Amino acid sequence: MKLSAKGRTAVTAVADLAAQTAISGPDARVRLTEIAQRQGLSQSFLEQVFGDLRRAGLVDSKRGPTGGYALTRPAAQLRVADIIAAVEEEVRAHGCRPDQALGCTGRTAKCLTHSLWGALEDHIGLFLDTVTVQMIVDGELPRMDVPA
Repeated sequence: MKLSAKGRTAVTAVADLAAQTAISGPDARVRLTEIAQRQGLSQSFLEQVFGDLRRAGLVDSKRGPTGGYALTRPAAQLRVADIIAAVEEEVRAHGCRPDQALGCTGRTAKCLTHSLWGALEDHIGLFLDTVTVQMIVDGELPRMDVPA
């Protein structure tokens, strides 16, 4: 599976923003410098990420001494899939793309395990679609029961 630093950073930063909102109240604004320091992230990279998140309508910003960022909806209603889509990330488990003439083998045929990786992508997508930012903040992520 491939998820870039931008996708991971976006999810981490939004979870941090939600956690700080829970502490400070729904009207509080959080500065990117604070998120960068707490999470060990690059502030300039966060500025790029939050530009994407703002354009997608997931966060809003306010300038000035009381400025910063806030979520546009409660963390319980914000899905991880929304965040990843906002930064234009694709979660891919194989090299085949529907718009390519060549399969992942470099030929027109698809690899023997193509369907397996496609199914994995579907499962990952469904999982990310069910996980909310609030679940991350609360540490209550859904677990898959694995037989012993």
